Amino acid sequence: MVAAFHHAHETYLVPDLLKKAYGQTPAVALFATKARYKRESYRGSEFAARILAENEIQVVMKSDHPVLNSRFLLHEAQQAHYFGLASNLALASVTSTPAQTMGQGHRIGFIRKGYDADVVLWDSHPLAIGATPKQVFIDGIAQLGSPFVRPKSKALQHAPKTPNFEDEKKAALEFDGLPPLGPKESVSDVVIFQNFDTLFMDMGNGVEQVFAKDHLGAPQIAVVQNGKLNYIGVPEGYSTNLTTTPRTVDLHGGSLAPGLLSYGSRLGLVHIAGEATTQDGEVFDSLMNEVSSTLGREAVVIRAKDGLQFTTRDALLAYRSGVTTAVTAPYSSGLLSGLSTAFNTGAAHKLKEGAVMQDEVALHVSLSLSSSVSVSTQIAMLRRLLSGGARGDLELQISRILEGKIPLVVDVHNADIMASLIQLKSEIQEQTKSVIQMTFAGASEAHLLAREIGAAGVGVIVSPVRPFPSFWDMRRILPGPPLTQYNAISTLLANNVTVGVGVESDGAWAVRHTRFDVSWAAIEAGGDISREEAIALASSNLEKLLGLASGTVSSSLVATAGGTILDFESKVVAVASAKRGVLDLF
Repeated sequence: MVAAFHHAHETYLVPDLLKKAYGQTPAVALFATKARYKRESYRGSEFAARILAENEIQVVMKSDHPVLNSRFLLHEAQQAHYFGLASNLALASVTSTPAQTMGQGHRIGFIRKGYDADVVLWDSHPLAIGATPKQVFIDGIAQLGSPFVRPKSKALQHAPKTPNFEDEKKAALEFDGLPPLGPKESVSDVVIFQNFDTLFMDMGNGVEQVFAKDHLGAPQIAVVQNGKLNYIGVPEGYSTNLTTTPRTVDLHGGSLAPGLLSYGSRLGLVHIAGEATTQDGEVFDSLMNEVSSTLGREAVVIRAKDGLQFTTRDALLAYRSGVTTAVTAPYSSGLLSGLSTAFNTGAAHKLKEGAVMQDEVALHVSLSLSSSVSVSTQIAMLRRLLSGGARGDLELQISRILEGKIPLVVDVHNADIMASLIQLKSEIQEQTKSVIQMTFAGASEAHLLAREIGAAGVGVIVSPVRPFPSFWDMRRILPGPPLTQYNAISTLLANNVTVGVGVESDGAWAVRHTRFDVSWAAIEAGGDISREEAIALASSNLEKLLGLASGTVSSSLVATAGGTILDFESKVVAVASAKRGVLDLF
């Protein structure tokens, strides 16, 4: 008999077929939201777990470590619950169900007399975002000698209330796993938002909370027309010349916040990562392919804007989740990547008004221990380029860096390489009398140099948000509670470093979770990161770190029902885009 199908992205489309299996219906082990990375996963759905459970098929959430970090396996259950899997089944999907499926249900998977004493004490409800072990017992023996525990709010002590995704679930089945992901309606007419508790805005100096229901007794409304917010205040203060009654949207205690920005993945350059014919591909790195002679030769600078692909499913899902802008650099495994571009994740194509937010954003390079040439060679090449050794188009882009017009974004994880880069920055600035805006991206070991990075005026984009030592360059991570008191983000912020968050190169599917990533980081910091600062990690901070024109991200406004953009109980219901002149309703 077959006990379980693994990965099994499309099983939710054929539950009756599964029930015809010999002996017993197999369980299904799958990811909560990781899909579309190869052809057979392209129709994967966030509602798969719920649909299978509704058809009385056992569901197991999996990590396929190291594809996903197994330390956070519980987050797969949290996401499945968010998209509609019942709380008891979500918890069972990472405890009793896998134990029974693999034939070990007689000794593990339950807290029962006579079973193995493998128990976890959580600091909040296990399905609440950011839930962290206070203690782990294996065979009754405590595994954490001195665990670090952060205080958690009362709101996190119960299972989150699942938003209503009934229509989206039905559409997933109706369209055989490929439901339309565009808005239900795009309007330029007046729309009035009411019954919201908070309003966050980027006022030019970072994100601020400009309205909170707790502080003002009178109910407020927000009026949007042509994608622009043109009134905030009491209903009595709004006057209009409209001859018809404007549409109203009840946010049910929700919130309005700036659109979020994503960086790091190949979003907009790829439909299916595992299918070469669906993507822009890898750029030719003229520097690394001709190391011996390139320092005196002209190098081609690739521009990501030329390879943009709109309406990818990952981009549209990101847009529906409040990530309205993405900065994407050409994909390269060498030293020189090229010029990134910023685009609107909900636009139909690049010729649409407001689709491309900024043609050229930053110049991107990558340095690592796993390169085909030594680190010292990589540093020497970068030094030569910044010292006047570039030719042609590359020379022009280097001059823009030295003039402070665009930043130099360096993909780097290793602290020793970062130290060399800080020295190089100082050396070149002294030599050229310039001020270079340098940003480290990835930066798994940046916490080791937090003070020095802050003093050097270097910014950091942390990616992945929850670290894992995938390579030697990343081995000295700061894992955060319960293993360490602080995480990398809070450590860097405490040293006056401008910090943003990103996703990994192959993480286009994960961009949609940006709002939960920054929420988790704030919760883990135990009050050291405010809600405004959390939103800034994926908006105004990233805008600054990547050199985007001020107001690029804040030109979009995201409306959530049932909570703020950070809450695990809220749902994005609308996005207003001033640059595109529309309000998209979901």
